[in-house]
Amino acid sequence: MWDNHQTLHLLGNLLFGVAALAAAYSIGSWVVNSPAIQLKQVSISGTNYSDGELKHVTREQIDKVVRSEITGNFLRIDLDTMRKAFEKLPWVRVASLRRHWPQGLEVTLEEHVAVARWGEEGFVNTHGELFVGAVIGKEEKLPILIGPTGSSFDVAAQYIAFSKLLQPLQQDIAQLTLSPRRAWRIQLESGTVLELGRERMEERLLRYVSTYNRSVAQLNRNLTYVDLRYSNGFSVRTQETQQHEKLMAVLKKAA
Repeated sequence: MWDNHQTLHLLGNLLFGVAALAAAYSIGSWVVNSPAIQLKQVSISGTNYSDGELKHVTREQIDKVVRSEITGNFLRIDLDTMRKAFEKLPWVRVASLRRHWPQGLEVTLEEHVAVARWGEEGFVNTHGELFVGAVIGKEEKLPILIGPTGSSFDVAAQYIAFSKLLQPLQQDIAQLTLSPRRAWRIQLESGTVLELGRERMEERLLRYVSTYNRSVAQLNRNLTYVDLRYSNGFSVRTQETQQHEKLMAVLKKAA
């Protein structure tokens, strides 16, 4: 074999390759674990900025994630684990992370944008998704949406549609309810309840809006309830009517 130059050449190349791989592994291991490339900077950016600060995600929450999830140096950081940790924060919808050579980490956070409150449990965002977050500031004044489990997207979509139809009357929705039987009910900020039923809801609401000025507005009374489930009209109940009905019920009970 030692006289076979071709075999010796191949053996030499093989040994050289093994040595090169060993050296590469050793160098790579040193680089990955080297204190010389420790993470030194974490930059946070995202949507919903106000005066350079996120509206709901606090600096304390961000610092807590960074302290608890960053292990190892720049190259050994588990970006997926950190992303999931950020997305567990109450008002974070999506988080994305990327390394910024040589010693930085860029974090981009997308906050939820709440369009309404969902019962007493949380909020509905602009995508019709449910999320839980603290009620602070202007969130207390958001309309309340109520519906069966899994209906948040449909209820949010109908809230937007109904709100547009009510714009000519400058009447805002305080609460929108979808019953387990799929019947819709609107409570306006004025206190008036609009009963829409289970079909042709937008058609019924449009009829109410288009005839409001020449019908309901002429009553010059505070409406408490409007039943729109009629084929060619609607019935109304005023505050005075309701008070009269309560009085008659009391008198009937007393008799």
